[in-house]
Order: sequence, then C-alpha cells, then structure tokens
Amino acid sequence: MNSVKFVYWEEEGWYLGYLQDYPDYRTQGESFDELQEHLRDLYVDITSGQIPGVRKVEELTVP
Repeated sequence: MNSVKFVYWEEEGWYLGYLQDYPDYRTQGESFDELQEHLRDLYVDITSGQIPGVRKVEELTVP
C-alpha cells in the first residue's frame, strides 16, 4: 500500500484539501473521512490519465 501526502484545512464547516504533489486539484468533504475518500478518488483519476495535462510539483537538486 502506498501513501501520499496531502494538505488540508477546515473552512466554514468543510474540510478542503489537495494532494501535495498536485496542488492545482482541490477537493472537499463534509468530514475529514469524506475528504480523504475524495482525495483517494482524485489520486486514482490523476494517476490513471483520466485528467489531461496534469501539472505536478517536483524537487530540483542544485549545486
């Protein structure tokens, strides 16, 4: 089983968040568990190629 980092916050009774490597794609849930479920679905959509032109964040090593 893989793990993926995500960023989340609570705003006006909703849990909002995004996958750390894909900050352009946000989702929400009425509970923390629902947010995690939506983030899992989003991960599947992104990694399966269902969403075209996905931008990703990477780290660059420089001298």
